[in-house]
Amino acid sequence: MTKGIVLAGGSGTRLYPMTAVQSKQLQPVYDKPMIYYPLATLMLAGIREILVISTPHDTPNIERLLGDGTQWGITLRYAVQPEPRGIAEAFIIGAEFIGDDPVCLILGDNLFYGKLDFLRRAIATNDGATIFAYRVGDPERYGVVEFDAEGRVLSIEEKPSRPRSHYAIPGVYVFTSDVVEYARQLQPSARGELEITDLHRVYLERGRLRAEVIGRGVAWLDTGTPEALLEASLFIHAIEKRQGLKIACLEEIALYEGLITRDEFFIRVGQLPKCSYRDYCIRIADEISER
Repeated sequence: MTKGIVLAGGSGTRLYPMTAVQSKQLQPVYDKPMIYYPLATLMLAGIREILVISTPHDTPNIERLLGDGTQWGITLRYAVQPEPRGIAEAFIIGAEFIGDDPVCLILGDNLFYGKLDFLRRAIATNDGATIFAYRVGDPERYGVVEFDAEGRVLSIEEKPSRPRSHYAIPGVYVFTSDVVEYARQLQPSARGELEITDLHRVYLERGRLRAEVIGRGVAWLDTGTPEALLEASLFIHAIEKRQGLKIACLEEIALYEGLITRDEFFIRVGQLPKCSYRDYCIRIADEISER
């Protein structure tokens, strides 16, 4: 069974002063904390055991928000990354949690909207490492992947001046359990971090790195800057207003994924404070009762 990691660390300096006292992943994206969205992605991909990694200061606040996950039928655990020493360090921190199981890591500031077939397929077929390829108009701003028609990765470049493709690498990755040992063998980069790109290159050199294309029906949003955070909020607001359905409502996901029963859903909704989020859940409960 694949396990999940949400890496919600970092200093969040690009969002300062919003992040002076509160983690980037606790900032609102329209009507929900940012961390709800990557957590929803993992839940919708079929992952039930999740490790949340954050800073010493922010971990207690995130745990206070999310609890142990039982209200959503999942298991949440927590670990601390004392300093921002790179994405790849998450696998060292989470070594005991991962054990012999495959793992899917998602960054706490990455949001996905649309069908997650690409992620479910990667989890089901991964035999090494799988990264994802999302077409963008400005690939020079991102890590860029070049791959062949079979999905075999040919090259990876970090913010290249002359990109070899238009496909950026979003912040979600799938690995077999040997990722822990490979991460331990990495050397820090010039900025003192264990780079996820270096980890990908280890798999690439062994012929075990594949790229899964994310189709045009999926939106990928990165919320690392004030402008990107605003754009993400406006996007979520527009979709929710148009459809009358919430994105990343964890109670609703838990119900429809069969993680909690109808009775458990009703109990959970009754525990929510009076707010628009609760009103939405009550509407969902009413629709269920009418069926």
